[in-house]
Amino acid sequence: MGTGTATEEEDIRAVREFNRFYTARLGLLRKRHLDSEFSLTEARIMYEIGANRELTASSLCHSLDLNGGYLSRCLALLSKRKLVWQMPSKRDRREKLLTLSPAGEGAVAWLNEQSAKQIRILLSNISSAEREALLESLSKIHAILSEPKEPSVRIVRLSMATAEVLGLLEEYYDAVAVMQRDTPATIQKILDAPHSGAWLAYLGEKPVGCVVLKALDSIPLSGECKRLYVQPAARGHRIANKLLDAQEDFARSNGLRWIYLDSFDDLKVAITIYRRRGYVSCDRYNDNPQATVFLRKEIAPPSRSSSLPAPQLRMHRH
Repeated sequence: MGTGTATEEEDIRAVREFNRFYTARLGLLRKRHLDSEFSLTEARIMYEIGANRELTASSLCHSLDLNGGYLSRCLALLSKRKLVWQMPSKRDRREKLLTLSPAGEGAVAWLNEQSAKQIRILLSNISSAEREALLESLSKIHAILSEPKEPSVRIVRLSMATAEVLGLLEEYYDAVAVMQRDTPATIQKILDAPHSGAWLAYLGEKPVGCVVLKALDSIPLSGECKRLYVQPAARGHRIANKLLDAQEDFARSNGLRWIYLDSFDDLKVAITIYRRRGYVSCDRYNDNPQATVFLRKEIAPPSRSSSLPAPQLRMHRH
């Protein structure tokens, strides 16, 4: 890519023009992929499930770079149509292994056959020399765009209070001078409790951030976001937002409606992140002596069967 602004704009224009050409040429703009009953995303999800054993929803979300909530909805629809089976993992009962049903396997086989026909027709119209040049160019594009420009970010939900998360929590306590600190036993209790959890962020293979969700027994359908921390050297990769995405997806899928948190005025960067994500001011809901800022976010609308009003705050120990 050129270093000048004009050259950069020309490069961007050229890539976008090629994108418009090949998406139309391969029929990717159609509502249904290969004139089937599936969208392109649904077809790709089923292909990945069929091609990979021991695949979980979280690993599929990472490999396809899809929003967790969107992927969850797609999987729910495919499961409802009896194309995908979701079974608890023997390694972690909170994870679900994804497999194709016989009907799903048949659908993927048909999609593969149709895709092969489409590409066969495309290649039949060019000479052997042109085909060789095309395949070489595709290989170069794949290699160039596959080169990792920076370490990937991976978010993992924990089932055990590992040394990695305990070490990051100690860094967090020291960084913001926390007075009320969690013990390893307290963290493990949170991990074992329904509607609670903790997430670890990896940059490459290094753990660099964490966040904790604790169910609030004193406020119906609510949890508390705690201990959001990203090491200074790892900031700039949207890791805090990715951690909060994972936390909110989990809370929403487990029936929570609200997430609360407390902070204090000096943590301006963290408060800005929260407010940008939709957190708004609320009344004090705990007795944390350090807290000066109290926020909450509605992460899911009330269910039709629920007549509960907005939560009434009752003080509880932090």
